[in-house]
Amino acid sequence: MNNLADIAEQFKPSGRVVGIDEHGSGNINKTYLVTLASGEINHFILQRINTQVFRQPEHVMQNMQVVTEHMRMSLRRVPPDAGRRWKIPHVLLTHDGKDHFVDGDGAYWRAISFIEDAQAFDTIKDAGHAEEAGRALGMFHNLLSDLPTERLIDTLPGFHITPLYLRDYDEAPAKHSERKSVEANYCVQFVKERSGWAHVLENAKAKGILRLRTIHGDPKINNIMMDIRSGLAAGIIDLDTVKPGLVHYDIGDCLRSCCNPMGEETEKWEAVYFDTVICRAVLRGYLSAAREFLTESDFDYMYDSVRLITFELGLRFFTDYLKGDVYFRVRYPEHNLARALVQFKLVESIESQERAIRGIIRDLR
Repeated sequence: MNNLADIAEQFKPSGRVVGIDEHGSGNINKTYLVTLASGEINHFILQRINTQVFRQPEHVMQNMQVVTEHMRMSLRRVPPDAGRRWKIPHVLLTHDGKDHFVDGDGAYWRAISFIEDAQAFDTIKDAGHAEEAGRALGMFHNLLSDLPTERLIDTLPGFHITPLYLRDYDEAPAKHSERKSVEANYCVQFVKERSGWAHVLENAKAKGILRLRTIHGDPKINNIMMDIRSGLAAGIIDLDTVKPGLVHYDIGDCLRSCCNPMGEETEKWEAVYFDTVICRAVLRGYLSAAREFLTESDFDYMYDSVRLITFELGLRFFTDYLKGDVYFRVRYPEHNLARALVQFKLVESIESQERAIRGIIRDLR
């Protein structure tokens, strides 16, 4: 059974499937929006999980069930402000009660509720949008702040452990091959000059300065849903990477994504810059929802988080390019190299504005 409509039929609560369209801009899973003619819901998300990345997809589903259930319970403790709504994605079961479906080719499929009357964006529109994006991440962290991390499975061992990505880069078989170009040589030199501080957050964790909490793992701007009518944050999607980790990786990734006005896929990488006005707005929104569980040490490492996670993503893109594009989906041969250049240029902009960024953190703490 490989027909998309037949696969969607395994999950649909009620109503006839009348449309299936590719949805979103994710680099890992294949995602579709299923439209129903009638019934209790109008749409749902159908995804084929990339089992080359998530080798035990049943653990991904288990984490998702734990996290969404805990958030629903926590909403009683931390309800959204008046005039706001906070929607939590939930897993749709197959007709025989399973949280997934395996097709005839062995592909692993799952279905998730769709947040109606909300949309995501690839870049930040303005400071108000940025503040709402930060508030969404803060709300997510706050709702899960009392979830014991022992209840979660690490579905991606090594994910957001920058020293391990450096080791992977050092072992990339094509690093010294004929694929080198001026741009690739720039990336090699860039990594060499900055590899010494790549342990900063992991060292702080090892010393007990920073502690593990539940993190989203990929809170970039296009995973944050905004209410179409109010313009307020309505939820966070794409919970595959939820795991125990340092909230700094989430904070840094959210800032990295939001504060690059040109977006991750721009071809004008030399013009990429980090917008400190947006940075202030994101952090203001984040702290309005998350301040109560943060420590002084958490604030001390916030600048390091945005610098490091941006470097880390660039390193991952570049390593994948050198290895032949085995992790991220690409549209053309140099795509991952282009993505790496964008992130490395963003790191340069962050470094050049260190005093300003630290000043923003100091003002808001």
